[in-house]
Amino acid sequence: MSIFIGEWIGTLLLIFLGNGVVANVLLTRSKGHGGGWIVITAGWGFAVAIAVYAVGWISGGHLNPAVTIGLVAAGKTPLSDLPAYLLGQMVGAMMGAGLVWISYFPYWGLTQEARLKLLCFCTQPEIKKNWSHFVIEFLATAVLLIGVLGIFNVHNGIGSGVGPYAVGILIFSIGLSLGGPTGFAINPARDLGPRLMHAWLPVAGKGSSDWNYAWIPIVGPLLGGVAGALIYQLLIAQQLPL
Repeated sequence: MSIFIGEWIGTLLLIFLGNGVVANVLLTRSKGHGGGWIVITAGWGFAVAIAVYAVGWISGGHLNPAVTIGLVAAGKTPLSDLPAYLLGQMVGAMMGAGLVWISYFPYWGLTQEARLKLLCFCTQPEIKKNWSHFVIEFLATAVLLIGVLGIFNVHNGIGSGVGPYAVGILIFSIGLSLGGPTGFAINPARDLGPRLMHAWLPVAGKGSSDWNYAWIPIVGPLLGGVAGALIYQLLIAQQLPL
């Protein structure tokens, strides 16, 4: 139960703050309107750090099915804990998206472009090249797992209190460098949970939830997370420091 609670609350905070910054930048007449990509990526980095600080001591602060499944593949998380992680992450992501909708309630109707409203919930690329977007989600999530495992490698000597901050920097870096093509989901729950809420909630003036694209930010990160975790375990973690 503690794993479920930790991942539920942590993922709720992640999506509330992460999608909150997207809404702040994209929705008409919001104070942050037009803030740009650096504001969004910084907001996501801070959101991850705060969420991991809040619940990392309870559940490890995975907050991402790709991280959980990658750590299972690397032998660092028991397979028996997987259902509690995944359920907590999905519930938290959906509730966090609902809180964003409530928080910006007057602004949905003021924003004319339906696509901007969708982007406040989930990811959608600027151009339609599904194979390319699958590759970037795969690679970006592999980098995420390599980075996470590296940050928490004992040989780095990073104190436990610094770890969540370093993960936030990692997310900021991935967003700045690799986020342009797809909006960097790198997290199936982060994309699927809010996309479901976009479909279900009475968002003023909303359009399609773009289910034709929805498989990419699920399958790409899941496979990339496993690949990144195995690459780290097999090629990097085996090296002994001089």
